[in-house]
Amino acid sequence: MRLAAKFRERAATVVLVRVAFSPDRNDALHPDADAPIQVSANLPPNWSELVPEIGPRQGDLLITKRQWGAFYGTDLDLQLRRRGVRTIVLAGIATNFGVESTARAAYERGYQQVFVEDAMTSLTAEGHDFVVKNIFPRIGRVRSTNAVLEALSS
Repeated sequence: MRLAAKFRERAATVVLVRVAFSPDRNDALHPDADAPIQVSANLPPNWSELVPEIGPRQGDLLITKRQWGAFYGTDLDLQLRRRGVRTIVLAGIATNFGVESTARAAYERGYQQVFVEDAMTSLTAEGHDFVVKNIFPRIGRVRSTNAVLEALSS
């Protein structure tokens, strides 16, 4: 929340990404896989809503994805380019799923990236640590929330 607030204060683009599917889930991926992700059929009606504390606020972009990455099947790239965004700061849930998938797609599209390591999490510490130590440093810069906030303040 501190990052989003600082970006809004500086009139920088804030993008909030959520996952949502149609009620019948026909727009969700259903791969034949050895260990498919199990999503409960009994999710509460508001399961894909963002917590009010984070937003969205006036001027934020709200992206709805139906897979791990935020680029494929959305207008995220178009909206960032129209706003002249060249560097993205990533945080979020599922470091080694959604964040990593989005980061790889951003890298392939030529964006500069900053990964806020302490503003993301995953199912396991090992999964999070592997990506932060082995993938993210190859495609961007890994920083802490405080380091990013300090950079934005200077």
